[in-house]
Amino acid sequence: MPKDSDHKEPKDARAADVPEETVRQKVQANTSSPHRRNSPQASPPRFVSVEELMETAKGVTNMALAHEIMVNQDFEIKPAEPPEGSLERQVKEIMHKAFWDCMEAQLKEDPPSYEHAIKLLAEIKETLLSFLLPGHGRLQARIEEVLDLPLIQQQAENGALDIGHLSQFIVGMMGSFCAPCRDKDVNKLKEITEIVPLLKAIFSVLDLMKVDMANFALMSIRPHLMQQSVEYERNKFQQFLEKQPNALDYTEKWLEETAKCLRESDEEGCGAAELASPINVHNRAYLRLLKWDHASDPFPETVLMDQVRLQEMQQEVERLVLLSSVLLIVYTTTGEAISGLPGLMETLKTTVGAMLADMHMPSFNAPEAFATIGEKLCVELSSCLSRHGFPPFSADSSSGLKGQILSVIQPDNKVRALMDSRVQNYLLAVLECGQHRTPPLPGGLTPVSKELMKLAVGFSRLVNFNKLVYSPFYQKILQNILTPGESLNTET
Repeated sequence: MPKDSDHKEPKDARAADVPEETVRQKVQANTSSPHRRNSPQASPPRFVSVEELMETAKGVTNMALAHEIMVNQDFEIKPAEPPEGSLERQVKEIMHKAFWDCMEAQLKEDPPSYEHAIKLLAEIKETLLSFLLPGHGRLQARIEEVLDLPLIQQQAENGALDIGHLSQFIVGMMGSFCAPCRDKDVNKLKEITEIVPLLKAIFSVLDLMKVDMANFALMSIRPHLMQQSVEYERNKFQQFLEKQPNALDYTEKWLEETAKCLRESDEEGCGAAELASPINVHNRAYLRLLKWDHASDPFPETVLMDQVRLQEMQQEVERLVLLSSVLLIVYTTTGEAISGLPGLMETLKTTVGAMLADMHMPSFNAPEAFATIGEKLCVELSSCLSRHGFPPFSADSSSGLKGQILSVIQPDNKVRALMDSRVQNYLLAVLECGQHRTPPLPGGLTPVSKELMKLAVGFSRLVNFNKLVYSPFYQKILQNILTPGESLNTET
């Protein structure tokens, strides 16, 4: 395609869905000053140049992208589109319209001018060739033969160029290369008869095919990237640490507080000195991240890139605890009458889950939501009992159940505390068992087993990758915190 100076339709940049500026701001906010509130004693401030800061910021951005590719199994490249109504989008649309209008005017001249059209064909040829694999020699030869640019230029000069025929060849080739999900888009191209709209549509579909190809390549190489990604991320953090000597202050504080909590448990007779071993300190430190007060406590630097992901996991833990608590109350209150009734558990779970979907939104009203949950469950239970020949819910039973459900919103509620403890213990057991074993599910969590196991897999993957990357830094910190001479294997 021609250059912007020729009113070219600009290529859309491809951007990964990674909060780069957010990561950059968080890292700067959590490492730049040794005199902030809640800060442990830090190294003396070191003055750096603007160039050093820009280089560091770029390194953090690249590290965040590499990290996202490894940790997020759903990561994919997406087309970058300017926001609706933005100045960037308006300029883009104006440039595109000017280009296509110019080309249409050229083709309507007598004789037609093919200057822009030939430049488009050259870019299309380059794109089609980029889709080829090493073994596609015959396809390459066919593309080179049909889209022979010197020949096309000669045909244009002699008035013998058939753009329609070339366009149909291009569409056929696109059908051979595209992913199955693009078949419908390619078939629509065959229905377009006007040259300019057809070429315009071809470029739109080719852009989507480029993204598909990039995501396919990413999926193919991800299993081979683990070791390289670990070393790359570790080296980038080491470079960042050299420029920001106090960049591990909050990580040290996080591990120190965890070790202190475990030692206090030792003093209460809850597990002897081995409870505060390096592995236990490390695993329980990760578990503490699912109870973090993000509003007031600075996040540890070594897990900063996963703060948003961990916060989402924390919210999911809270949702599963409340959901399982309500279902446990229902089944212990109603007894054997509803035990084993087909489909009832899933129905109740769906009802409660729908009411808790927005529980972390500012507008969520917990007392009102749980009162509604109590009402709906009582209606559903009464209906179900009647259908299966059991006596309907009495007014006293209904009132008692509603009261117990409403009390779950209290943080010190015994059922809620019990389910929270079981969820935490299960996640800790997952970390302790490693990647090749699955611990048994604690009682009362069967209704949410699917969601809990999915959460545990994601949490375990994140923790294991974090250990691989930052193990040298963790070992040094734990060596200073714990009794000298202990084994400091933090990767188990």
